[in-house]
Amino acid sequence: MPDPELLERITTRRAELDELEEQLAKQLEAVRAERDEFAVAERVLERVSEQLAEERSSARPIPGQVGGRAVMLIPHRRPGTGESMLPPDCQRIIIAAVRQAAGLVMAREVGEAVGADISVKAKLEPLRRKLVRLVDRGWLRKLPDGRFTTRL
Repeated sequence: MPDPELLERITTRRAELDELEEQLAKQLEAVRAERDEFAVAERVLERVSEQLAEERSSARPIPGQVGGRAVMLIPHRRPGTGESMLPPDCQRIIIAAVRQAAGLVMAREVGEAVGADISVKAKLEPLRRKLVRLVDRGWLRKLPDGRFTTRL
């Protein structure tokens, strides 16, 4: 007949191992669930990144609303973006006026080149503001004396 003390030790150890197995099974289940969550997160991140890259590559300036009026927003210049990203009036300013000038240009000269009414200072100010926005967003450069040129 087996020793009762030995049988008790075996029974106790078996109970410990069963409890340990249960704990490990719970941990394994939690690890698998977390791993599955990360796999889903990776797929979502990849899909969103692809969508953003696609949107950025085909991005055109979108009209915004200011005071209930639709206005064209001037995007910030980024490496690899061309002037086609700009609204048509801004493209005309850069191409027709600033680039075709023999050197640096004043807002008045840009106004003449694009056919704006420059006889009244108040009518020249909207053009000057647009030039400054192009400077702020990296499309043009403004010198301290008020003249404009393309970015170097």
